[in-house]
Amino acid sequence: MKRVSFVAVLSVVVVMVVVLSSEVRVAKAVTCNPTELSPCMAAITSSSPPSSTCCSKVREQRPCLCGYLKDPNLRQFVNSPNARKVASTCGVQYPQC
Repeated sequence: MKRVSFVAVLSVVVVMVVVLSSEVRVAKAVTCNPTELSPCMAAITSSSPPSSTCCSKVREQRPCLCGYLKDPNLRQFVNSPNARKVASTCGVQYPQC
C-alpha cells in the first residue's frame, strides 16, 4: 500500500512540475537605447499618428522611459505633449517617475 501511494504522490509531483514549468515565462531583458524610438520621431515632432513600428518600440522601451526623462538631452522629447499623445495612442501608460 505504501508503495502505491508513494508512486501516486510522485506521479502527481512530476505532473505538477511539468505543468508549472510550462507556465514559466522568461523575462526578456530590455536594452535601453533611445535611438530605438527613432520610428516615433515624426509623431513626436509633429501631429502625425504613430506607426505600428513606433508603438511596438514604445512598448518595448517602456521600462526605460523614466531614465530618458531624467536625461536632460532627452527630456524635451520624451516629456513633450506629442510624446505623451504617442504613448497614449500606443496604449502605454506614461510613467510617473
